[in-house]
Amino acid sequence: MQLNWNQFTGRMINVTMHENYGIVMDEKSGAPVYEIVFKSGTLLGAFDDGLLLESQRDGANIKIFIPFPSVKCVEIL
Repeated sequence: MQLNWNQFTGRMINVTMHENYGIVMDEKSGAPVYEIVFKSGTLLGAFDDGLLLESQRDGANIKIFIPFPSVKCVEIL
């Protein structure tokens, strides 16, 4: 099933990504613990290979491109 992302253009979305950064070892189990990466912003557009978001950081508008293989979960607000 493919989702028509363009129907959500202009809406706020929160994206949980597959990539994990900041590997830390859990002292109890000795297993690595990963920090999950989150991105959020207004959906500007959807393309064949990913989503384009706009967000504000330090008073400036920034654009974030997220390739579809990096998307784990999306919340549409």
